[in-house]
Amino acid sequence: MFAKLTSVRSALTALGLVGAVLCGLAAPTLAAAQIPYLQMNSAEPKYAAIVIDANSGEMLYDKRADSPRYPASVTKVMTLYLTFEALSEGRMKLTDRVPITPRAAAQPPTKLGLPSGDSVSVDEAIRAMTVKSANDIAVAMAEKLGGSESRFAALMTLRGQELGMRNSRFVNASGLPDSRQISTARDLAILSRATMRDFPQYYSYFSIKGFEFRGRYIAGHNRLLTNMPGFDGLKTGYTNASGYNLAGSAVRDGRRLIAVVLGGSSTAWRDNNMEDLLTTGFDVLKRRSHGERTTIAANLYEDDPRGPIMRPSTEEGDGDQAGLKIVLTDNPKPPGAMKVSPTLKAAQASKKAKGGWAVQVGAFKSKSLANEQLMLVRTRFAKFVADAESAVEGVRGGTFRAQFQGLSAEAARSTCKAITAKRQPCMVLPPA
Repeated sequence: MFAKLTSVRSALTALGLVGAVLCGLAAPTLAAAQIPYLQMNSAEPKYAAIVIDANSGEMLYDKRADSPRYPASVTKVMTLYLTFEALSEGRMKLTDRVPITPRAAAQPPTKLGLPSGDSVSVDEAIRAMTVKSANDIAVAMAEKLGGSESRFAALMTLRGQELGMRNSRFVNASGLPDSRQISTARDLAILSRATMRDFPQYYSYFSIKGFEFRGRYIAGHNRLLTNMPGFDGLKTGYTNASGYNLAGSAVRDGRRLIAVVLGGSSTAWRDNNMEDLLTTGFDVLKRRSHGERTTIAANLYEDDPRGPIMRPSTEEGDGDQAGLKIVLTDNPKPPGAMKVSPTLKAAQASKKAKGGWAVQVGAFKSKSLANEQLMLVRTRFAKFVADAESAVEGVRGGTFRAQFQGLSAEAARSTCKAITAKRQPCMVLPPA
């Protein structure tokens, strides 16, 4: 079980609060001096991700995990961390009131929309931030704890540095667009782990799917709380500059993983990628416990061979994913088939005799990744692909297609239906 805060840590909290209040905006400036980069490279893809073991802190997977990104509303995890800290130290109670100032009321959506002079309880404020991602309430809480949002942001940066978030700088409590507000996938994973480690008594707030507020029901943005077994937090985020972000965590077989996905192209793409990362991570942990030496990267279905894979959103009703396509941005010519050996041609002819239909479960930048995906799908959907033959087809441009061949039309359609129901990529291929 995670260790609790030490007395030294509590002393630092008090000193940090005093320093932030006295120094105002000076603290972020000092902290920023320790950050090697504050400018984002516009030519670099927005996507970044990381998976860590929540218990040990071991990094299991990373993709640009230390590249600077805009955290958007995932910022509110730090606002909530400091809120939980004040509660645990007795500086605030859940029944205390959080006043809505004119500045808080003036924040742009998403927000509760309360007028200046109104107030909410601390408990309601926490729910508003975790479920609604309310910007007005984040600012109100910052003003209550720090005296002003700028002073609170100074404390956010200082606390982040203490936690090990070496490449993060906060200038507001909400995550609203500001080019100075920078973090990384690794830093946000550190923050996520610290939050559940230091304040387990409050972590359940992140799993709330909705709450009643003054006669109306406010639903949350995090669909994985409903769609993925074992998933219980933490926070979504989006701005035009950041793309779709998510800091998430899930438990399976007594093991907890934390993952951060930044820069997704849509909510569905982000959620799919988060589930892929966590599901593959748990599979890797299980296989390691049986003595296998493997990694998430070796087993993960990579969405980005050379460009994005466009997954239709299941929330929009495109469950069959008939429009699944791979965009190879640096290969404008249509890919042609690779040369096939006579032996392979004979095998393919045999498959067509059984059934000329096939399903494609991914396209990858290496043959080994395609084979790993075939093994993963065969394990998870054994009853559907038991009689199918695995095949990896290479095309020009360095892409390898993972397919199950030799199916009837009915079998191919039912197989893809089962696979896409689990939000895995699948495409039905009729006879050539």
